[in-house]
Amino acid sequence: MNNLKKDREFQIIYNSGRKSFGYYSLIFFRRNDDNLKRCGFVVSKKTGNAVCRNRLKRLFREYYRQNEEKIKDGYDIIFVAKRTAGEQIKILKFADIEKDLNKVLKNVKIFK
Repeated sequence: MNNLKKDREFQIIYNSGRKSFGYYSLIFFRRNDDNLKRCGFVVSKKTGNAVCRNRLKRLFREYYRQNEEKIKDGYDIIFVAKRTAGEQIKILKFADIEKDLNKVLKNVKIFK
């Protein structure tokens, strides 16, 4: 897994990339020239406490790990958790996140 780490990398994707919404998540994506898959995970402090934010990031990372081969090469993707995910963290399951992200990625034709 190649991660986006620098603020500059995130800002390029936020400013010049496209975005797509789901119920629990929002993704920003942009083609890259390196033919690599790179990803970043963002959960705002408005979403919940530290336990909630870390759980959401773990769920997103697990989704990416399980579906990495199904995602097309050559994209930088930022997974952003929405406030609705934080509000429903007590009842939120991995299957809910998976269903939501599959729908979002298929809509933008990044998912094989």
